[in-house]
Amino acid sequence: MSNACSRRAFIRQSVLASAGVMASSSMLGAGQTAAVPARRRVTLGGRRVLTVDVHAHTAVPDELTDIVRGTSLEQTVRGQVSGNLVMSDARLRAMDAQGIDVEVLTINAYWYGADRELASRLIPAQNDALAKLAAAHPDRFVALASVALQFPDLAAEQLQQAFDRYGMRGAGIGATVGADELSASRFDPFWAKAEALGAMVFMHPQGVPELRDRLQGNGFLTNVIGNPLETTIALSHLIFEGTLDRFPKLRLCGAHAGGFLPAYIGRFDQGCVAFPANCTPKNARKPSAYLRQLYFDSMVFTGEGLRHLAAECGADHIFMGTDYPFPWTTTSVDHILTAPGFSVRDREAMLGGNAVSLLGIKA
Repeated sequence: MSNACSRRAFIRQSVLASAGVMASSSMLGAGQTAAVPARRRVTLGGRRVLTVDVHAHTAVPDELTDIVRGTSLEQTVRGQVSGNLVMSDARLRAMDAQGIDVEVLTINAYWYGADRELASRLIPAQNDALAKLAAAHPDRFVALASVALQFPDLAAEQLQQAFDRYGMRGAGIGATVGADELSASRFDPFWAKAEALGAMVFMHPQGVPELRDRLQGNGFLTNVIGNPLETTIALSHLIFEGTLDRFPKLRLCGAHAGGFLPAYIGRFDQGCVAFPANCTPKNARKPSAYLRQLYFDSMVFTGEGLRHLAAECGADHIFMGTDYPFPWTTTSVDHILTAPGFSVRDREAMLGGNAVSLLGIKA
């Protein structure tokens, strides 16, 4: 079966499944039992809680192949067809096993090099496909819109359309656009729209290509250093260039726990004390204060890491994240359940309560 047929079958089966497991079991013969994978139900203090993974990747290549044919994006889109980014039953099985009720789906930005005409066709088609994925299982998936951030005015329009047409509540973006930092004033039209809509913007890095040669060798340093480093740089510029002061109600989540920024925020504060000439009045508060304005996923992997992250930004600004389908972790739920020093209320908030509130997810 082709990938296109396979994915269409998945969506069709997903819609039918909304009628409930009993519908399928009623077709079984006497004495037969439906082979339904066990779904882990997460509880706190004996009470069921909803769990939400805000860091979950996907791809919808089947709907885009005709649009990108003959363009610089064709190879990238075609490369997604056979990967596990494409939706399948395996994702639901993984969610069930890990105790994840809802995934917030995003597509990593690969289209920032597209011209305006191509971006104007590609992004609406991609958002339409994302919306259909979420609609096939409305109790399991929420989609964040893609936007052509290389054209900030167009990105603002596309975000508005995603809210109006599909009921989306946010967008996924990259940490840089070409050589431009997100703090550049040209991106203000998009930030203004995101703030006005109350959108949750999930920022995911692509690495730091300028360091690629130096990061070669053992350790997968292009990723384990490069990705969080790009997030650290992007968030730092948004603080120091005044973007977060211009848009104080912006809801921005930095992937991978915000990179290295929360872990070493004291140095950022002290830098402005020791070298005040290098910290202009563009930012109204000391750098650490802005962590309470930002949001982060929980991908720090240790209990102490999570405790420190919460100490800097607050448990009410942390979302659970897995980076699915990449094999970083399958224990994000247990990470939050067992990390020391948190109240039941804090754990419930990080497991899903914060995302439910910000994204309007129905519990």
